[in-house]
Amino acid sequence: MTSTVNMRELALGILLDIEKGGQYSHIALANVLDKYQYLDKKERAFLTRLTEGTLEQLIQIDYIIDQFSKVPVRKMKPVIRCIIQSAVYQIRYMDAIPDSAACNEAVRLAQKKGFRSLSGFVNGVLRSISRAKDQPGRIVWPDCEKEPAAYLSVRYSIPEWMIRMWMEEFSPGSWQDFQKMEHMLQAFCQPAPVTICTNTLYCTPQELEQKLKAEGVTVKKSKILPCALNISGYDHLSALKSFQEGLFYVQDISSMLAAQAACPKEHDFVIDVCAAPGGKSMHIAQLMHGTGCVLARDLTQRKIELIKENVARCRVPNVETQIWDARIPDESNIEKADIVIADLPCSGLGVMRGKKDIRYKMTPDKMKDLVQLQREILSVAVRYVRPGGRLIYSTCTIHRDENQGNAQWLAGEHTELQLMEDRQILPTDEGGDGFYIAVFVRKQ
Repeated sequence: MTSTVNMRELALGILLDIEKGGQYSHIALANVLDKYQYLDKKERAFLTRLTEGTLEQLIQIDYIIDQFSKVPVRKMKPVIRCIIQSAVYQIRYMDAIPDSAACNEAVRLAQKKGFRSLSGFVNGVLRSISRAKDQPGRIVWPDCEKEPAAYLSVRYSIPEWMIRMWMEEFSPGSWQDFQKMEHMLQAFCQPAPVTICTNTLYCTPQELEQKLKAEGVTVKKSKILPCALNISGYDHLSALKSFQEGLFYVQDISSMLAAQAACPKEHDFVIDVCAAPGGKSMHIAQLMHGTGCVLARDLTQRKIELIKENVARCRVPNVETQIWDARIPDESNIEKADIVIADLPCSGLGVMRGKKDIRYKMTPDKMKDLVQLQREILSVAVRYVRPGGRLIYSTCTIHRDENQGNAQWLAGEHTELQLMEDRQILPTDEGGDGFYIAVFVRKQ
């Protein structure tokens, strides 16, 4: 590392912000990376991997620590707990980091943070874990056959209640086998690709690809949609000239598929009831070739400003924004919209690759509350659809009650709707996020 900034100390601060302050991991990391923009590419990559990796493997890490520590992880002081957790991640998952360096730096960090009296404890636990990793049988794992839920939970650091939920939802008849479920969990452990959507109002995917390559960006074409590209190898996204010129915006391939499912036509009137940050609104606006109108709404000024920022940068002329609570009917737009997009707040279990701590923040009770919120919004959104128009209901989660359950509920409550398409996308299917799309048409 070339700067005087201690990457492990920065990672510790992020982990503590997440644990004690309730901050979401992707936001906490982005804030630090923005603050320390002068860090070189390797330092930024180290910080990102250490922070995200520790969170991603947290259940497994804690399971290991509890086998070698006299003090259970949950009873450790937060600073010591986070120091040990991130060091264990380095020991188990970062081959380029010598175990001795991970141990020594953890001890120094504990001392620097005022816990000199616990430095021996930190050193002892980490040295024991370091020795054990090369000794078969020293770490005892749950038995896959006797305790399948516990095994999957520890192996992939997914809460056991969530594993049991999926095992119940995707029974052998529909899920087919245990292995397919494990493949989904493996996909959650893979790095989230950065997928962008070409702003076809101003360039073609081929032209964008050439511009990005000229800027030193590695580009891979999507096999699913021509407008989608996967990019890597850049430092700051905002520093790319093609980004500044609004020639693309970040959007997951699964989200693009939801916009495509709307099948917009030129001059359509579209209402996007929960639009921030604006990807679907802009995508649909482009599919309409800049004609018609997309009314992009969201609940707060902050979210609307985010949409406005993206729309202005991408110079999309047919998107209007408005602060609006999606639960409150807008009588002026009843049966006026050709298309209504309802990409609603959800448990987010499909985006765990990019938002590592969702798995720890979500609970069954929160999911029940979300189901009710979704139904409340859907009951309003359906009123905007004109006869013959389309309603697109989507979430970025993998949860039957929020997805198929709500689609069935909506069709039952509103017989004027016909369910045309109902699709659960898994991260193993398209290479994107876990996502759900239901397409309804209002009968003439």
